[in-house]
Amino acid sequence: MAKIVGIKFKHTGKIYYFDPTDKQFKKGDTVIVETARGVEYGKVVIENKEVSDENVVQPLKPVMRGANADDLAKIKQNESKIPAALKTAAEKIEARGLKMKLIDAEFTFDNSKVIFYFTAAGRIDFRDLVRDLASAFRIRIELRQVGIRDETRILGGIAPCGRVCCCASCMPDFRKVTIKMAKTQGLSLNPTKISGLCGRLMCCLEYENKHYSETFKLMPKLGSEVVTPEGKATVISNNMLKLTVKVKFEAQDGSLTYKDFNLSDIKVKKANRIEDVEENEQDEKAIKELLDD
Repeated sequence: MAKIVGIKFKHTGKIYYFDPTDKQFKKGDTVIVETARGVEYGKVVIENKEVSDENVVQPLKPVMRGANADDLAKIKQNESKIPAALKTAAEKIEARGLKMKLIDAEFTFDNSKVIFYFTAAGRIDFRDLVRDLASAFRIRIELRQVGIRDETRILGGIAPCGRVCCCASCMPDFRKVTIKMAKTQGLSLNPTKISGLCGRLMCCLEYENKHYSETFKLMPKLGSEVVTPEGKATVISNNMLKLTVKVKFEAQDGSLTYKDFNLSDIKVKKANRIEDVEENEQDEKAIKELLDD
């Protein structure tokens, strides 16, 4: 077992493990650590605890210290310089006529480097821009191109569900999301209903997919016949959250009656199969085009 403390840095939802040595840290503490980028500050999100060795990449770097008053003042000072840095960088980008969208800037803790985050449709030759920025700031410059999903993670925002975007709050890594997941969950394929602020498929489709996939296999197939307490009926729709099934009864005179039954109250003759949910290439292409517009 290894003793760790979990630390999260700005612009990332990923949690990194460090060695707390003999110090005790609480959630929310600001700490100073050494990373591959140099000396950085981060916030404790996992208090001191032990984890199995296979979940740790050795050797763990030690936490240098908890942030003191001088460190916090330095952090605030660096953050106060960001608006002016963004303004200067935007002017340099416009002067060079580069087709790139500036997202954010970050000064390293030791003020030895400033990192600019941007998005662009393709690759950008920013060598001349780096020289311009180096002359303006007199420190090392790093330009980092990020994707449209990373842009939403950096800027944050309120998702369609009314909560802070998962990528900006609780999701450590982006995972592949497909139209098949939306179909399995019985969602509308309307792009406005299944896309997030980034204009891509919502991340929650992926991490809720395991539950829906298991539930999907319990539900009867749409259009199939089931046996209800009131006789045989045809399945119209399924509610995988409430585990209810809407069916229709057809009388001899042709009239239709619709009713909802709990899944446990009916006998399913033909259940859904994940294999039957095809990745329709035309659906994928059409929705991708709409999301990219």
